[in-house]
Amino acid sequence: MDHLIFEVGLALVLIAAAGLLSAKLRFSVVPFYILIGMAVGPHATQIWHLDFRFIESQPFIDFMGRIGILFLLFYLGLEFSVGRLVKSGRSIVVGGSIYIGINFTLGLVFGFASGFPAAEALVIAGITTISSSAIVAKVLVDLKRTANPETEMILGIIMFEDVFLAVYISILSGLVLSDSSTIGGVIMSALIALGFMLIVIIIGRKATPLLNKLLKIRSNELFSLVVFGALFLVAGFSETIHVAEAIGALLVGLVLAETEHAKRIEHLILPFRDFFGAIFFFSFGPSIDPLSLGGEAVWLAIIAVLLTLFGNFLAGMIAGRSAGLSPKASANIGLTIVSRGEFSIIMANMGKAGGLLPLLQPFAALYVLILAILGPLLTKESKHVFRILDKIFKFKDHRKKKEEPRVLQNEGETRSV
Repeated sequence: MDHLIFEVGLALVLIAAAGLLSAKLRFSVVPFYILIGMAVGPHATQIWHLDFRFIESQPFIDFMGRIGILFLLFYLGLEFSVGRLVKSGRSIVVGGSIYIGINFTLGLVFGFASGFPAAEALVIAGITTISSSAIVAKVLVDLKRTANPETEMILGIIMFEDVFLAVYISILSGLVLSDSSTIGGVIMSALIALGFMLIVIIIGRKATPLLNKLLKIRSNELFSLVVFGALFLVAGFSETIHVAEAIGALLVGLVLAETEHAKRIEHLILPFRDFFGAIFFFSFGPSIDPLSLGGEAVWLAIIAVLLTLFGNFLAGMIAGRSAGLSPKASANIGLTIVSRGEFSIIMANMGKAGGLLPLLQPFAALYVLILAILGPLLTKESKHVFRILDKIFKFKDHRKKKEEPRVLQNEGETRSV
């Protein structure tokens, strides 16, 4: 362990270099972190004291990556509120259900059609269903689209995805990570996972006044220890009952989001989320040998990307039109949330932890890379993409048709008067 600190320092320098390059190119940082991680690892080489294989530090880097997952989902929990979803109205529930239904169905059909067993097909459906909240939010801010009419639906779908993710990972972790070999045992594991999630949320919401008092701590040091202690304790305990540790972190965030200290916690967590989140994306890379990305993984990833592009555009159009948005705004929904990232990687890591087929890792890596690059590009050029598709399919704005008879009728009334 003599070179542990040196190797970790080398990894951080590589991560920082990838981040600087992405900032220079003004592009999403996620694919750069993954690519630099793929360039090193067991398949890399050693140059003098620079050991890019990270033999000594790889377990420690993986552990920091796990911490990154906790902070990413914990922060998302802080940003999300169950009450907000209820207040958002019917349109977001309908739109989110349409988006999840179309993309999950396509992913599941793709998994089974590709010859994967049931467990692998379920993981693939999870990989292809959930968009990257981090990439989507960054793109919306960078392109100054936060005031667009479709942005509320986009954010609503992201929130809806968070709820689906919590339920789905809970169920999938019971199926993939449990030792149950019977249907009854698997169902019991899934029910325990769902029950645990509901109990934490219910108790957390009831205990909000008590939490407000307990968190009235002036010392930032003690405040940090209390928050981090709760985060790691609940996340660690959830893992012992076959619930993904990431869901434990999400639950803690959901509970603390209801307190009056949520903003202070967000301010505290933000640098940890960014630091360990970057290591999380990087740590996914070394497990992928670039030489193994050929063959079946490439074709599977390309087909999955095409299906995702189709499913996202279709879901965006249907969800947007159901909310009364224009065809252009509806198209923006599907093109904006097409990026895949942290959640797809979490799904792939769950498959790896469950001992599923090794093909899931290179498939997920290629799939995430392609969509992490295409997503921001399609969002930026959504106006031109819509024009091209509109020439082919000739989308009609039904809102105008509804307004025209009203105008004619009003004019007739005016004349009669």
